[in-house]
Amino acid sequence: MKIVNLLRRMFEVVFLPIRLNALFFVFMYALGILSAWLTLPNTSWARVYDNLYLEMLLEVYAACVVLALLPRKFRAVARAVFYVVMYAVTLVDTYCFVKYDSTITPTMLLLVDETNGREAREFLTSTLSPDVMFSRVGWVLLLILVHILVVCRKWWSRYVKQTFTREIINNPAKGLPNMPWGAPVMGLLTTVLLVWGGITSAHNKVATVELMTGSNIGDVEHTLTAKDHAVLFTPMQRLVFSVYANSLASQQIDKLIASADKVQVDSCSYRSPEIVLIIGESLGRHHSQQYGYFMPTTPRQIAREKSGRLVPFTDVVSCWNLTSFVFKNVFSTHVIGQKGEWCDYPLFPELFRKAGYHVTFITNQFLPKAKEAVYDFSGGFFLNNPVLSKAQFDTRNDSLHRFDEDLLRDYDRLRQQDKKYNLTIFHLLGQHVNYRDRFPRNQTKFYASSYEDKRPELNDNRRKILSFYDNAVLYNDSVVDQIIQRFENRDAIVIYMPDHGEECYEETRGFICRNHSSAIDYPLAKYEFEIPFWIYCSPRYAHQHPEIYREIVAARNRKYMTDALPHLLLYLAGIHTPYYQAAYNVLSPQYDEGRKRILKNTADYDLLRLNYLQKK
Repeated sequence: MKIVNLLRRMFEVVFLPIRLNALFFVFMYALGILSAWLTLPNTSWARVYDNLYLEMLLEVYAACVVLALLPRKFRAVARAVFYVVMYAVTLVDTYCFVKYDSTITPTMLLLVDETNGREAREFLTSTLSPDVMFSRVGWVLLLILVHILVVCRKWWSRYVKQTFTREIINNPAKGLPNMPWGAPVMGLLTTVLLVWGGITSAHNKVATVELMTGSNIGDVEHTLTAKDHAVLFTPMQRLVFSVYANSLASQQIDKLIASADKVQVDSCSYRSPEIVLIIGESLGRHHSQQYGYFMPTTPRQIAREKSGRLVPFTDVVSCWNLTSFVFKNVFSTHVIGQKGEWCDYPLFPELFRKAGYHVTFITNQFLPKAKEAVYDFSGGFFLNNPVLSKAQFDTRNDSLHRFDEDLLRDYDRLRQQDKKYNLTIFHLLGQHVNYRDRFPRNQTKFYASSYEDKRPELNDNRRKILSFYDNAVLYNDSVVDQIIQRFENRDAIVIYMPDHGEECYEETRGFICRNHSSAIDYPLAKYEFEIPFWIYCSPRYAHQHPEIYREIVAARNRKYMTDALPHLLLYLAGIHTPYYQAAYNVLSPQYDEGRKRILKNTADYDLLRLNYLQKK
């Protein structure tokens, strides 16, 4: 009997936080579940988080425990604060989803921080408009209304007030009326659900802690590339994460601003008046016809190579297989292996501006927008910060496009005819997944049937996806060629490099995109890090700078990693600065070809390749 009483008492204690905060538990649980369904994308494959109901139970129960530990006179105030915060954050989260097709993100929080008073008033006005009130936001407002009515209890009968409200909520120690075993039974059920929820939620809780303890925004982003990364399934979690991500980004921004203030350029010879850098997206050299691919994906680049003006390099790798990491390392004059971090060193566009070049940045990816993934936020925050953007660029485009060819119109519109020295950077969307959306359908050349003889081991669906990717590569070839056309009659040099490679059912590997969380072996390095890299000299440039053209031809077979690109650019411009080091300039006689090419700060690319070839 003692054991029974002990168990009864134990289960009563387990249930006590819920009994003390009954309405809080019911409505906050309902709010969490409702929010998950309201922010579910309107697609056939969209699903709510598979452990939503049990993990939400844990979240709300934990809040009830905190409230139960407070003295009674503070508990009501704390509940009221909880209500205001949770309903407000959920309303904002749902409104953002309705208005911008995205829940709260770090970029959205950044945009809010830049909002002025007029824009804030317009926002509040729009939230009260009928179209918003009767959208998904209306369901949250309805829940708030029901909650208010229940709290006020204006429609409750006198009997319900006396028997239910007073007995359970105002005086829980008396137990459930006419149900002496009600609390223990509910406690037993609560215990079962909590244990079950704890087991099924453990991984996500650990992953959430890992996500929220990254030392910098890059670590956070890399954590999110893991297959079993944390799922932030509540608006409050998304808000906390957004605040955290912005705080990490601001730390690196502060360092970059400090570096920008110390930028030093001693002199500049303007060796190359027009320098063009084209940064592609998700193109490994193994899908480039120029590098031996079996499909004609780069005919225009091959034609320019045959003319002798375009010189492809044969042994170039990217330092990362994530765009944001590549951009940080490529824009910073820091080189992997040097002391400090990338954000401790000046960004190369700052040096060009300081030297007197007009710097133009035309991007189809890194513009701040509400619906922006952490990856884009991580890659673009240092480009879009107002202070750093002004320090780096004279001219920028202000809109994103479905297809990269529209960037050419942006450039034509923004081009400064009277500028003598120019650095122009094009950042393409390239072959970024989803491949089928990266080229106009009227420019389709490859079909699934085109690969029946060349890739017979693939099924029809995979051959179709492969055809999409190769069509995107072919379209990219046309866009790149159109960029060259705009400079081929000027004293210009053009450099092309994708940010990283891409897998599209290579050999028997059986997947597309990139495998971010895997340990790097040579097959992964081959397809995700080996990239095409070439330098084009206009006829006028080759004629006026024959020594540079000869240096390019002589360097084409050198080992190279793209984190050293700023040093090549500084050399081409003739910018003399303490940050330039000839050992990292691939055209220099002092170039250190023996420098280790460390991928993702972990794997020696050349050692991986050597060991792989020896085993074969």
